[in-house]
Amino acid sequence: MNISRIINTVCIILGGAVAIYAQAGEQQNVYLLIGGAALLMIGIYRTSRNVPSKFDNPQEESFVKTEPIEDED
Repeated sequence: MNISRIINTVCIILGGAVAIYAQAGEQQNVYLLIGGAALLMIGIYRTSRNVPSKFDNPQEESFVKTEPIEDED
């Protein structure tokens, strides 16, 4: 695993754990909850940046590439 993937995974796990911990207490710490949610979103954003779009290659839009048209005279 490369370092970027490890950082993304740690951000997601740590952000989720902090957000759950902040929500579970009787006295909810709003700042801790916001920090955990922000860390979770940063990890998800960094992960989604590396996923290629399905619209990147416009050549593969159709099964038929070209079809010659013949006139019937």
